[in-house]
Amino acid sequence: MEEVVWTTLRLAGLTTVLLLVLATPLAWWLARSPVLVEGGGGRGHDASDHLAAVGAGLLHPDRHRAAEPADDAAARLRIRTLAFTFEGLVIGSMIYSLPFAVQPIRNAFEAMGERPMEVAATLRAAPFDAFVTVALPLARRGFLAAAILVFAHTIGEFGWS
Repeated sequence: MEEVVWTTLRLAGLTTVLLLVLATPLAWWLARSPVLVEGGGGRGHDASDHLAAVGAGLLHPDRHRAAEPADDAAARLRIRTLAFTFEGLVIGSMIYSLPFAVQPIRNAFEAMGERPMEVAATLRAAPFDAFVTVALPLARRGFLAAAILVFAHTIGEFGWS
């Protein structure tokens, strides 16, 4: 039982850290993309929801029996698959929890508005410097919400039961 708890906590922690790194540029792009902003953001939300469905399939392969022939063929050819490995769990968890990371960060970037970045530009801050010193600190609550959601979602989905 103790090993399962530590594996779950390790999975949730690693998934959270990796998703915060991966979701940040994606959320920034979704928040700043003129097509997505003007169109209500529907396309970005749909894409992350579809990725979550793919992640669910990776985390719960027993619910999708169509993969068994491919798994058997891979075993016969001695090809290592990610199924039932920690790496596979991390990838599945990242895909499945991606919307829980992107949405709060995106919302924080959108709530920030354009003004702080415009002010940074008038002070001759390079775009990356302005992002690191202005946008990231202003979006800290979004990052905190994303971290809590991803960690809790991963524990809830993987669990130790």
